[in-house]
Amino acid sequence: MQNMKLAIIGTGNVGGALATAWSKVGHTILLGVQNTHDFKGKDLLKNPNTTVHTIHDAVRAADVILLATPATAAIAVAQSLGDTKDKIIIDAMNVVMGRGPVGYTNTADAILANTVTRDVVKSFNTTGFNNMQNPIYGNTALDMFMAGDSERGKKLVNQLAIDAGFAACYDIGGNDKFQLMEQFAFFWINLAMMRGQGRDIGFKLLKR
Repeated sequence: MQNMKLAIIGTGNVGGALATAWSKVGHTILLGVQNTHDFKGKDLLKNPNTTVHTIHDAVRAADVILLATPATAAIAVAQSLGDTKDKIIIDAMNVVMGRGPVGYTNTADAILANTVTRDVVKSFNTTGFNNMQNPIYGNTALDMFMAGDSERGKKLVNQLAIDAGFAACYDIGGNDKFQLMEQFAFFWINLAMMRGQGRDIGFKLLKR
């Protein structure tokens, strides 16, 4: 396994679950926060290979950046990253019920418009954080999905999905599928929250 230096921007449920999973398999986790002395997810520092930094310093040292903040903050967060040249950004955010970056229908387009990198991959947004903490149902691991034009980025995201315990990470297309990824996320949210199925549901691609 290739050891990666991962900047986690957004240390709540999703960011925390992935930071924990990736730290346990040996990746270097750089928590990027506004205030290094007072931030959500301090317990993440108990994980192996995990340190806290300013957002700029975490991004500067990282190979890959995970953005897992509220979608309404997507533009401000993207603008706060500093130099993202040659960095891969994973977008795990979703516009939900119209709450998102002003002027954009999805968060990944907002990131592309407000950073210099072209390597943006949308992934880890289509299921609940509980499934990132534990993607195993019985003897079966859930699948993850990704979209983006960056083949370099998708190769790394595929590995990170497997490292987090998912069985596979299916490529559903390029940047033009960002919106579809968010619709898929809302499909899960609708079933889990609005249709009463609960959070312990997930998706698996079956092949005959």
